[in-house]
Amino acid sequence: MKAPAAQQRLLLDLAELDADIAKAQHARKNLPEDAELAELATALEAARDDVARSRVAVDDLQAVYDKIDAELTGMAEHAARDQAAIDAGTVGHKALTELQHELDHLIRRRDDLEAEMLELMEQQEATGTEADRAEAALLVLTEKELDLVAQRDSSAAAAEQKVADITDRRGSLAATIDGPLVAIYDGLRGRGQVGAGLVQARRCGACRMELDPRTLSRIAAADEDEVLRCEECGAIMVRTNHSGLPGQGRPRE
Repeated sequence: MKAPAAQQRLLLDLAELDADIAKAQHARKNLPEDAELAELATALEAARDDVARSRVAVDDLQAVYDKIDAELTGMAEHAARDQAAIDAGTVGHKALTELQHELDHLIRRRDDLEAEMLELMEQQEATGTEADRAEAALLVLTEKELDLVAQRDSSAAAAEQKVADITDRRGSLAATIDGPLVAIYDGLRGRGQVGAGLVQARRCGACRMELDPRTLSRIAAADEDEVLRCEECGAIMVRTNHSGLPGQGRPRE
């Protein structure tokens, strides 16, 4: 197959654009914000667990508080009734003694419960402070996540635009190259191979294999418009005045 040397050299520009597209696509799939968001997700999960635990602790203490408060209220009403009966003087001696004994017991129990409630209130204060801290930490992380998502979306849009811009340039360049030549190049790339490479320093620029003297001589002897393929990888071997081929003296254009 033959194609003008200038056309073959355009394949190097095409390969460079394809490499740029691959880099841009890789960058789109590996945005730094995505990595940060993944780390942040772990921190957010831990923060939500802290908030859930602190809320349970607050609710549990409140339940205990309500129980003690209800008991104190009932006890105060009971004590008031006993005291009213004693003050009224309408009960017998035995009943009076029992009422007085019961009242004393209620007073002691009240004092115990009030001391317990004071201790409980201190626990509630500490637990409430911890719950506030956990919720504040969660809020900070949530706001950070929102900011990162916005940054990620902006970076993603920029990366996608870059891919689109390079793809457009690639399409424009490909349209200036002979169709059969581009078909060979694209066919190789479609199979996951490098489409073209510069022959330089006795190597194929596509697979980096060193070319033996016989092959180098064959390449040097070939017409400039002859499309040569690497025997190792099948890529189109593009020759320029920088290839350093045997007998290549004055640069050929």
